[in-house]
This record gives sequence, C-alpha cells and structure tokens, in this order.
Amino acid sequence: MLFIYQLFVLLCFSRTNASTTIPDQLFSSLIPQKIVNTSNSLPSPIQYPQYTTTWNVSNPGTWLDFIPDTWTSGFFPASLYALNTRKNLCGATDTNALGAADWVELGRSTSTGLISLEHNNTNLQHDVGFVSFPFAQELLINPQNETAIQAVNAFATDLAARFSSIVGCTRSWDTEDPTDFTVIIDNMMNLEVLWTSYALTGNTTLIDIANSHANTTMINHFRADGSTWHVVEYNSTTGEVIRKRTSQGYSDSRHVFIFVSSFTHHRYTWSRGQAWALYGFANMYNHTNNTDFLQTAQRAATYFLEHIPSDGIVPWDFDAPTTPAPRPADSSAATIAANGLLLLAQLDPANATNWSNAAIQILHNVTTLAWNSSWQSLLSNGTVNWPANNFLTGIVYGDYYYITAANMLVQMGLVGCNGTATSSSTSTSTNPTGSSASNRASLAQRSSWDIVLYTIVILPLIILLR
Repeated sequence: MLFIYQLFVLLCFSRTNASTTIPDQLFSSLIPQKIVNTSNSLPSPIQYPQYTTTWNVSNPGTWLDFIPDTWTSGFFPASLYALNTRKNLCGATDTNALGAADWVELGRSTSTGLISLEHNNTNLQHDVGFVSFPFAQELLINPQNETAIQAVNAFATDLAARFSSIVGCTRSWDTEDPTDFTVIIDNMMNLEVLWTSYALTGNTTLIDIANSHANTTMINHFRADGSTWHVVEYNSTTGEVIRKRTSQGYSDSRHVFIFVSSFTHHRYTWSRGQAWALYGFANMYNHTNNTDFLQTAQRAATYFLEHIPSDGIVPWDFDAPTTPAPRPADSSAATIAANGLLLLAQLDPANATNWSNAAIQILHNVTTLAWNSSWQSLLSNGTVNWPANNFLTGIVYGDYYYITAANMLVQMGLVGCNGTATSSSTSTSTNPTGSSASNRASLAQRSSWDIVLYTIVILPLIILLR
C-alpha cells in the first residue's frame, strides 16, 4: 500500500512541476533589506524576533522580540549568516541588495546575546541545538573561532546530558514527574549540534547518542503510514512508552465514518512536526549512510506530500477539520519541508528530480499565499501554536528556511541567482504574486487532474490489492 501511495505522490509532483514556476521573491532585494532593518531595530539589551503580530491588529506583521533564553533565538542570527552564504554564491549587486550589510559581522554581533546561554539557560532544554546554528555557521567561515567552538561544544554537552541510555533518547521537555520522560519529534533537528561538536572533538559518545535517539524515534514516533506523533512519553526507569500524543496538533485521535462503519483513526498529524521528521532523518542519513534513516525520511516525505490539499497550501495540521473555514496554513512547515526535500534530493539520486520538484512546488505555493512585502517578516500565514491561538503570523524560522531553501537551489545548480531555472531544472521563473488568479487556476487544474489520476489509476490498484 505504501508503494501505491508513493507512486501517486511522485506521479503528481513530477507531472505538475514540469510547469511550476520558481518564485522571484526567493531572491528579492526585499529579503536583505528587511533583514538588515530588523537587525538595526533589535533592542538593547538584545532580544530576538520570534513571531509577528497577526493580521487583525493595527500594526500587523510587526516583529515581537523575546529574551535570548528562548528556543527560537538562534534563527535570526543564522539568517544573517545565510545571507552571507547567498552573497558568496551570487555576489552583491544593486539589484539583489546583498551589499546592504556585512552579514558576517552582523551575525557575530547579534549572536553575542546567546553566549551566556552556554552555561546558564532554563528555557532552552533540548533546543540548545537550534540556538547553536549561528555558531555552526561561523565555524564554516572561521574554523578557529574560539567563541564559536566553545559555544557549540557547550551546547552539545548540554544536550548530551539530557540523554537516557534506558530510554535511548535525549529528553525534550522537563516535567514535574521525573519518571515522565518526554520526547518530541522536533528534537531530530537538535541532533545536528552533536555532529558539529563531534567534528571538533572526536567524541564518539556524541554520535552514539545521536544514533540512539534517531533509532528510538524511528521506532516510536512513526505510524505505519509514515505520519508522526508529536510527543512520545516514556517511563524513565523502564524505557517503556507511556503515551503518544500531540501538543501543537489538532487532536490525538479522530473518529472516521465510512459508509455504515466507524472506527477511531489515530492519525492527526501536525505538519511542522512532519517537516522536522523529514528534514531530521534526511540529515541523519547524510551523516551516517544508514539506509534505515533514508527510508524513514522518504516515508515522512511521502506522507507530507500526499497530504497537501488540492489547493497546494500546507495546513497547520494535515487532518484538522476544514470547517469552520479557513483551516489555518503554516508557512513555516512548508519552508522546513522544502529544505528537507532538497536535502533528500541530494541524498536519493534515483528520486532526486521528484523530491526537488516537490520542494519547488511547495515554495511556489507558499510564496503565492504568504509573501507579504508590507510586513517586517518575509512570510505571513505561519501557525506558531494553534491550540494557543497563535496563528496567521510571520515566524522567524519560517523566514530562515525560506532563505536557506533558495540558497540550496543555487548550490544544487537548479536555479540561478536571479531566480531563473537552469538547464538542469524543469521549472521556469515568474512572479507568482503578480498572477495570483492564474496560480489559483493552475492549482485548481492540478486538483482536477489529481482526482482523475486517483480515480482511474490508483483507486483500482488499491481495491485490487485489498
């Protein structure tokens, strides 16, 4: 059955992306202009943007800043380093505005507020990995930078101290009950700091922890269909799974009616968690060449792609009800998934075109929906936490992964620095925001053809194999 689903997804995306457009906004001069304006507006003592005000207030799209001891604090400094990467790839011109700042110096100066967290943080918990991002980027520029070396090693030590050999994972959230050992799917992305520190120190314990965490997560966070639980709770003294649930998704289960039969179907899937899983396991395969991790990334990717609705917009939860409308999107889930798919394209040559085309399709659709030139953020329509009523915002990590996705497209030779597809890409450049009506018509046409394909080809195969 999984093969049939994968066939359907890959057929759909390989077909539609032959005419999918690469959005010009990925390389817009507004990106460096907005980022440098935000950098110049950071408060003193320094705080970092996490999300914006929402659309229905008097100042929509205005960044809200938070203290450094917040899990998202590394993403804005990392965005500055990402623009340095783009400047190195593309050069600085009047058109692209990449000469607006010395991105490395800005990255270094804005990262200073994170240094004190190396040995004094209460809120980061497992997210020391995310906060290490700008220091890891600094080491690519200056491998001898002692500040960055100390930061990466300290944050890796922090994460390693949260590891339980009984459970096989690093603890994500602290709990009042010490026997309740909580692990969330997001933690797959924090494992990168262990690999970065290992490269500096040669400490193999760090990669043993990363491998153990990934293997345990692969077993317990994934459902048979490739979807993921957001949260798995273990008993810390036995290692047994106590409970599987969501925290930011819609619900732990749903009741499905099929004709006269009904059953409880446990598959509410928080889209950003699915994107973290896709990217995290692709990254683990990149480090280890463990094909189990590759297959897990493929499963996560297949589920993500096959559950994007016919309008092409990634919802905050794939299975949340569509009524009352509208079901909020999550632009950050879209950009994270696009990065994961582009990494997967580099690791899975047999399916590279399909994965990269799917990433371009997602970037096209999220740009059409969420690019907002009047906001301080690059994108709108992010869902920080729907159960907490925090949605329809810009999100700093959504913007970060929007920038890095474009960088990856250039590095892979799929796109030129002006957003034009290269000969190795099947896509062409245009401005989706300027032709939203035609884009929606294209999405509707895609939906119609998908229904035909499913009805004529896929559904009979499913029935035949039952």
